[in-house]
Amino acid sequence: MDIEALRSFVAFVDTGSFTRAAMQTYKTQSAVSMQMKRLEQELGKTLFVKEGRNLVLSTEGQRFGLYAKQLLQLHDETVTTIKQTQVGTQLHLGCPDDYAESVLPRIVALLHGHIKQLDLQITCASSQKLRIMLDSGQLDAAIVTRLPESDEGYLLQTSKGVWVSASSSNLSDADPLPIALFQKDCKFHIAALDGLMKQDRHYQLLACSSSAAALKAIVAKDLAISAMAECSVSASLNIIDSETLPPLPVVAVALVISAKAYSPINAELAKQIARAYQGYLE
Repeated sequence: MDIEALRSFVAFVDTGSFTRAAMQTYKTQSAVSMQMKRLEQELGKTLFVKEGRNLVLSTEGQRFGLYAKQLLQLHDETVTTIKQTQVGTQLHLGCPDDYAESVLPRIVALLHGHIKQLDLQITCASSQKLRIMLDSGQLDAAIVTRLPESDEGYLLQTSKGVWVSASSSNLSDADPLPIALFQKDCKFHIAALDGLMKQDRHYQLLACSSSAAALKAIVAKDLAISAMAECSVSASLNIIDSETLPPLPVVAVALVISAKAYSPINAELAKQIARAYQGYLE
């Protein structure tokens, strides 16, 4: 049985007027009339009779009115109770693995500060894959490396690219130079290889990985050096201060939100989070 039709019927019972019932349920009078006809067809009973120029409840309509109020009350109580006992607001957030140690924890704290009872689900993948997931509705928001010359999303911070090694490592002078890099869709992968080739520098690409943890472990064991955003460098690594290595680009990190309906994070909230995040850096 249509709950909204029941709601219109109860409004008529309470007001005695189709006009007022329509106003209270935010419907047109003709829409309410159609609902009442469908109710009569479903019940196989005449709910209204003509009394002068007005329609009033029939005997069956009066009987049904008692049940309709009980049904509507039970429905509304059930919905209210279920909503109040929900685990929380579920939000699917994406983040590249290289920002998981630095950018992600602050964003998580800010999201929990703005959304009560937040059920946060986090997916780590490259910025390119996260954009695909955003477009397909699999994510509500994502932290990404902003595309060049783009105002995509809401800027969180900029970070220069740096070369890193294990502490007290001399690998930066090795020939060939052992390097471990992110996958080919990473800006630092392209810039590092292009820069080394322009310097006619011999190198050995020891490994490529989408995992920052894997690259950092390889570097920490002094097997290779790597290129990454300065904000991604962990305490166990050393930033190489050397003019013999090619320069790396500056990247912009942004918070991007999905355009899907009913997303738990909207443009205004994303702006607030971006501003608060930038406040951390000041």
